[in-house]
Amino acid sequence: MSYKTKSANKETVNKEWVLVNAEGEVLGRLASKVAKILRGKHKPSFTPHVDCGDNVIIINAAKVKLTGKKMTDKRYFRHTGYPGGQVIDTPEKLLAKKPGSVVEKAIKGMLPKNRLGSELFRNLHVFVGPGHTHEAQQPKEINLNDIK
Repeated sequence: MSYKTKSANKETVNKEWVLVNAEGEVLGRLASKVAKILRGKHKPSFTPHVDCGDNVIIINAAKVKLTGKKMTDKRYFRHTGYPGGQVIDTPEKLLAKKPGSVVEKAIKGMLPKNRLGSELFRNLHVFVGPGHTHEAQQPKEINLNDIK
């Protein structure tokens, strides 16, 4: 008896569409579970160098929670490219301006920092309200508490 390790590739991978409701979820816990789904680590056919994760749709991104004093004390840094152009934002300001970007930043930080991570991030679709534009894909709604 010989056993061979099967390695997934672009043709053999089985990608699905998944719907996640972010209402009342803690940001970090939501982000880590969604990053695991995007990466494909919940599947038995996980291959580290292949995009074998699912496409994820997140709705109600504006209703995500942050614990403790993170809403005012956590800081996001960016630079405009001009001298003295450093801009510091808090989640409070970001939720007022672009509510979905707080969830996107948290998930992007948990993906690999290479070409594969950029490719995986394209499989994430964040919507601020309860509606989304991907009804044609017939996404399967999942409960994040069922994912270990």
